[in-house]
Amino acid sequence: MSDRFLDDRRSGLEEAFFARQNEELRRRIAESGIQSDRRAALATASHIQDPAVLDRLLDLGLGAETLSALTLVPLVLVAWADGDLSGLERDAVMDAAAKEGIHHDGPSHALLKGWLRTKPGPQLAAAWKDYVRALTKPLELDARRELELHVMNKARQVADAAGGFLGLTSRISVAEREMLSDLSAAFHP
Repeated sequence: MSDRFLDDRRSGLEEAFFARQNEELRRRIAESGIQSDRRAALATASHIQDPAVLDRLLDLGLGAETLSALTLVPLVLVAWADGDLSGLERDAVMDAAAKEGIHHDGPSHALLKGWLRTKPGPQLAAAWKDYVRALTKPLELDARRELELHVMNKARQVADAAGGFLGLTSRISVAEREMLSDLSAAFHP
């Protein structure tokens, strides 16, 4: 009887173990499918096909529904470049967001507010640069320059929103100039 009890117990433990293993496998397969669907939606919205770039954007919480926020990353990075975000810089970023059609109730707006509340880490700049490189790769030189001019002019407006001293010094700090230069370089692979 004790052998049968031990066999039943062992069998029960094995079934429980494999049930947990199967559940974990099902969860991973489901997550993989969801990730695959999100990657496909982002690829369609962004016209980017590089899986590594798409995964990096997804890891940052960006998807097809928040892609418009990515266009404002340079503005956010320039606003934080000197380590502090002034009210004038915040207002300039939010004005740009409104002009880009980012509405207060959308996911892009929520993402943008988070970036303005807490300084983003370097992975956001790296992902944005990858995004720009992938986006501009198929573009002709003139189209790439036009896009760069459009994006960088908005970023300069944010940098110019605060700073300077009574109009006697440059309104754009050294850190902001360096950030502008770094961001501009992404358009020139």
